[in-house]
Amino acid sequence: MAGPSSLTLSPATISIERTFEALVQSYKNRIHSYVCRLTNDSPDAEDLTQEVFIRAYQSMHAFRRDAAVDTWLYRIATNLVIDRYRREKRAPQWVAVDNEADDSVRELPSTSRDGDPLASAQLTELQRQVQTAIHTLPHKLRSVVVLHDMEGLSYEEVAETLGCPVGTVKSRLFNARLLLKRKLQHFMEA
Repeated sequence: MAGPSSLTLSPATISIERTFEALVQSYKNRIHSYVCRLTNDSPDAEDLTQEVFIRAYQSMHAFRRDAAVDTWLYRIATNLVIDRYRREKRAPQWVAVDNEADDSVRELPSTSRDGDPLASAQLTELQRQVQTAIHTLPHKLRSVVVLHDMEGLSYEEVAETLGCPVGTVKSRLFNARLLLKRKLQHFMEA
């Protein structure tokens, strides 16, 4: 019969557990926000985010140290969203993320609008229109916009995350921005 000493964890196991715990704490909000932007289903996004970290834990031994951790996690998240999309045969959609989880769109400059209710309402409407316009982009274009323009990944990191050449990322980003410009033209004329 095994005694209590057989249940102790080795120092290597404890180190992996602590490393993984730090990884989750550092990246869970960013990954959840990214998945929310792609799925339009907050409970689904929570499940997918948990799955991202389960997969990351299971494959920590295979992680190439030459890649950035966030790029690796975004890649796992992207693959899981695509897999879910294919399995359920429905396109991922945009979701308005709650105020605590997503500051990227609300960080539009507003220095001259402070204290001006009309300007504040216009900014809120612009943010809503930008979110809606991003949501209407095809998945491949939306992913590039979210990763590069909203999450701040470099072209190279986006390419690694999506598994495509840097030139493809630049092309998709150009096309996405062109579509967004057309969709938001009426705000630019005002």
